[in-house]
Amino acid sequence: MIRRLSPTVVVVGIILLTAAYLLLIGREPICKCGYISLWHGEVVSAENSQHLTDWYTPSHIIHGFLFFGALWLVARRMSLGWRLAIATLVECAWEIVENSDAVIERYRTVTISLDYYGDSVINTVFDVFAMILGFWLAAKLPVWATVALIILFEVGTMWIIRDGLALNVLMLLYPLDWIAQWQAAR
Repeated sequence: MIRRLSPTVVVVGIILLTAAYLLLIGREPICKCGYISLWHGEVVSAENSQHLTDWYTPSHIIHGFLFFGALWLVARRMSLGWRLAIATLVECAWEIVENSDAVIERYRTVTISLDYYGDSVINTVFDVFAMILGFWLAAKLPVWATVALIILFEVGTMWIIRDGLALNVLMLLYPLDWIAQWQAAR
């Protein structure tokens, strides 16, 4: 008899398949520098998006908040575990697209990310873990607290590194020269 898959097994499988695919297409497993840091805080650096966490980790936590909210609206009758599996699938799909040659080149062309050559696989996995953390927090916190955290993360990263989820998406889809100049003045 075939047992039904649990959402946890599906989530782990999605993450492992994503990591395997990224390795298969030639993404670096870890930073070319040869070591792994828990935190890398220098944005304009060849090591950005290469370690476990960085200034873009809050944007992945926000992804979890947003996915929780969207799935609550359209699939609230589904178990929390299966909604997390869907959110993980969407996050991993984004990570695969984000690490495609076309999107990497787009970032390099229209944003200030001139030294961006894609995320390391370990960074991608931790970005997915950050999304899972955000999803879990959104399930536990009141809506006002989740919204406050989104504002805090966005304003904080805009203040500190002149970037964040909203600016990242805007500059990827519709780059504005005045924002690029403001970001370059870090």
